[in-house]
Amino acid sequence: MALRFTTAGESHGPGLLAVLEGLPAGLELQPEDLDRDLARRQLGHGRGGRMKIESDRAEVMSGIRHGRTLGSPVAIEIANRDYVNWEERMNPWPVDAEVAEVHLPRPGHADLAGVQKFGFTDVRNVLERASARETAARVACGALAKVFLRALGVSVHSHVLSIGAVDAPVRDDLQPADFEGVDESPVRCLDADASAAMVEAIDAARKANESLGGVYEVLALGVVPGLGSHVSWDTKLDGRLAQAVMSIQAMKGVSIGEGFALAPLPGSRAHDEIFWSEQDGFQRETNRAGGIEGGMTTGGPVVVRAAMKPLPTLTKPLRSVDIATKEPAQALRERTDSCTVPAAAVVGEAMVALVLGSAYREKFGGDHIDDTLAALRAYRERIGWRR
Repeated sequence: MALRFTTAGESHGPGLLAVLEGLPAGLELQPEDLDRDLARRQLGHGRGGRMKIESDRAEVMSGIRHGRTLGSPVAIEIANRDYVNWEERMNPWPVDAEVAEVHLPRPGHADLAGVQKFGFTDVRNVLERASARETAARVACGALAKVFLRALGVSVHSHVLSIGAVDAPVRDDLQPADFEGVDESPVRCLDADASAAMVEAIDAARKANESLGGVYEVLALGVVPGLGSHVSWDTKLDGRLAQAVMSIQAMKGVSIGEGFALAPLPGSRAHDEIFWSEQDGFQRETNRAGGIEGGMTTGGPVVVRAAMKPLPTLTKPLRSVDIATKEPAQALRERTDSCTVPAAAVVGEAMVALVLGSAYREKFGGDHIDDTLAALRAYRERIGWRR
């Protein structure tokens, strides 16, 4: 048994849909477990006008009854409140109106490759699904996975490490309590000085008709050793995490733990030495590997960092070509954000939670959450894991 999810919906269509399979029965949930993370995805200095229109809420259609999972697929709908302004342009059925096609692909977006691949003449047929609006459905699924992980003693958190050229100090001692106020920062950064500098950088970029990217970090705390496997390429957990996070719109790089910073180091400084004590069992004093060795969790914090590029929809558009006339033109200009790194970090949480939740389901099974917990307790006792 694994967690499997799929999403559907366009950016300005009637709404988004998500279906998550694999949760055990008996897991307790509240509506705020989903809506809280949907609201967090809309946070962050640098967001555009759409966040003033949308206030996402998850409507559960199946799989949950009276606040408990049933073991069947959980289906969720998230309405697009802006659809009222797009009904003619995005109606699923023919309309009695002349709807102009979009012929101006944006550099850095899926636009041009999508129309070439599918044979469209209208870029909107691509950009609507390629939009990061789709991530709201992922966050809803990830919120369910986080509830499952919490029942197993695992918490998943995120924070922003850099925006543009502004870097925050990197810490390797973070605990759940350190994240209690992270959403109060306008850029979801744990360092107050860096947070203020990031806000200034975003404001300057907005005035210059620019956008900014950055780097965020996702940490999963309380993960047992031995999730994932070394035996086959597609079971290695670091590979699965990297693929999941790279699938988020605008991500261009992922590292596990220290990642690229390990490349120039000698071996004696690159690895996490192993110790043992009667009280704590096996342990490591460092976590350069990001909690994963040989494709398996080590029992340390799982650390995933992602690099997000600046958004390609600019208020001063880049040069492009009209796909109908083949003449030079400016790229499409639509409502956009100056920076969405803080929101992307929340999406990163969701994807990491879905991968880890799936790994727990694969290893410990259980039709009911009590079965999963019993299997987990037996495993912890067998390996002597005392955290």
